[in-house]
Amino acid sequence: MNRNFFLEETDLTLDVVILLISGLMMVLTGILLFPVTRGTIPYYENGVYGLVLFLFALQIVLLGKTPFGDMKRSNPLLIAGLAVASAGIVTCFIPGIFSRFPAMLLFLCFTPGGTALLVHLFLAPDRFRVWARLGGMFHLLWIGCAAVYLLSMLMGVLVLKQGLFSGDETAAAVLVFGSAILFLAAVLKRIYSRHPLPEEKERGSGTLSADHSVILLTGIFMVLLGFFLVPVSLGMLPFAASAQLGLLMVIMALKMLSTGSTPIGAFRRTRLVVFCGVLFAALGIVSCIVPGILVPLLTVLIGILNIAGGVMGLRGTLSGIPKRGGDPVPPILVRLNLSQIVLNLLSIMFGTSMLFPGLLPSLVTGLILAANGGVLLYLLRILTLLEKMAGTAAESPHSGGTAGMSRSNGA
Repeated sequence: MNRNFFLEETDLTLDVVILLISGLMMVLTGILLFPVTRGTIPYYENGVYGLVLFLFALQIVLLGKTPFGDMKRSNPLLIAGLAVASAGIVTCFIPGIFSRFPAMLLFLCFTPGGTALLVHLFLAPDRFRVWARLGGMFHLLWIGCAAVYLLSMLMGVLVLKQGLFSGDETAAAVLVFGSAILFLAAVLKRIYSRHPLPEEKERGSGTLSADHSVILLTGIFMVLLGFFLVPVSLGMLPFAASAQLGLLMVIMALKMLSTGSTPIGAFRRTRLVVFCGVLFAALGIVSCIVPGILVPLLTVLIGILNIAGGVMGLRGTLSGIPKRGGDPVPPILVRLNLSQIVLNLLSIMFGTSMLFPGLLPSLVTGLILAANGGVLLYLLRILTLLEKMAGTAAESPHSGGTAGMSRSNGA
């Protein structure tokens, strides 16, 4: 094998990344359900339901793909996606808080949603008819889509009526479903490598870019986690630490696979980074499904990554601040630097509390997490403003040139 194999850059699109994580989640769930049915390992149903809801929300928020079909990314759709994400997040780490609501919501996403997508696949003029005529990989594309939609309909029924199949039959069905999703992801990867999507189409036309949407989801996760840790620390609510750590690992994996952003900095999306992202996703998924099994490992790992990332981020931010006597710094950049400094300090504090349990009271840890999420959302606001300012600055010379040309032509 070429020594540079793992250093070669990949070109995974966002929809392929989400399908990869979703397929991996279903495959691991199917595999783990076999020992679960025999009582050899514990099983946390809410962790599975919450994670699946969160993955549905990722498609809605980042891609505009709802369980019932594609929609234009918009503020109402963003709000709906964030609501689903919030439901999934809370379902993960607060056992039983929503009773049967997550199961009913998943049934709606899987069964009626799968039915709608299957009907659209065969009736829409730009789907089956075109793909079947093109042949080749597009022939595999419609087969993969049909398989995923059909199995999705079955998954919804199994969620709502858990005794319909035996334990092993349910595990096998989930395993096949996950394999179908991974097959679809592989087909899309091949198609995109031959027919790349325009950058603006991949990004979408919503109010937030995909990168900013991930920051938004992470901020909401932190705020919700910190908010609920307060009553948890007072003994008022149960708490699933394993699923909380697992979901955090999945969010890290999403960033690594989609942008190359890791807790210790941004890297090119090489095969090595993708491998690490898949590994992080697998660890997070298992932690959501099997309570307690990976808590010691993930606690140390997340603690070290938060401290290292905070220290490196703090060093980078401080080194980038202009020295006195130079040109005046715009106020928005001052706010950006301050928010990054605070965010890195909070990250170090959170990582320290993970590595040294009991050093800080749980109530304080909850407040740190909530503050972390709040600062992250504030940072997102600043980044959005900077993006708008950059867009305005880029358009100004073009507008001036156009006006000059008009005056010249008029003369």
